[in-house]
Amino acid sequence: MRAPPGTGAPSWLTARPIAHRGLHDRAAGIPENTLAAARAAVARGFAIECDVQLTADGEAVVFHDFALGRLTERSEPVASLTAAELARLAVAGTDETITPLPAFLAAIGGAVPLVVEIKSRFDGDLALTRRVAEVASGYDGPLALKSFDPRVVAALRALVPERIPRGIVAESSQDDPAYAALPESERRALANLLHLEETRPDFLSWRVDDLPCAATYLGRLLGRLPVMAWTVRTPDQRARAEAHADQMVFEGFVP
Repeated sequence: MRAPPGTGAPSWLTARPIAHRGLHDRAAGIPENTLAAARAAVARGFAIECDVQLTADGEAVVFHDFALGRLTERSEPVASLTAAELARLAVAGTDETITPLPAFLAAIGGAVPLVVEIKSRFDGDLALTRRVAEVASGYDGPLALKSFDPRVVAALRALVPERIPRGIVAESSQDDPAYAALPESERRALANLLHLEETRPDFLSWRVDDLPCAATYLGRLLGRLPVMAWTVRTPDQRARAEAHADQMVFEGFVP
């Protein structure tokens, strides 16, 4: 899996498989989106994908869900607690805690590429985007930013240096509840990359089960945009990613 010729994206972006939320293994006491998962990925030389949420005091922390219930003993929204309060919560019953993005970057220290997904409710709130941009701009290691929200990706163009690639995360059908409030016209735009003039992404991150599709095919052919396939968990999905993408975001096995 290689980036298409002529792409403006850096070669490190697709050079190695990308560990989804780090190289996590909950049964082994390594929860997703934790420093332990990041260190496990670094130890094997894999790039890392992580998610960030906004805290009550405006910090970006590495956590996927909007609420705490799936992975901690608390159930409140992440945004209702401060970074210090979140740092005291055990993740999945382990010694791992919820890490602020600056500390997460410091721990990785440029050892492997990092792809940060900025979570969004599609409500126009760019507070998290601005904080991530501030932190990312001071990081010297290989780092890319992405989001499902075109407004976030478009905003990043003015917020981060050109050396930091920006990507759009998407899928061909919007059956997730996260899209429930979006009008049909906006869902169609997401599925067909009708926001390209606004977002101008450096790469695409697409749901593997939707490949191949016209959006990624044309993005690679005409826009020279490398495609990451998410989330690869099975041999069939891996074969699909190898045939139709430039790198995979994987989980549940070690390539």
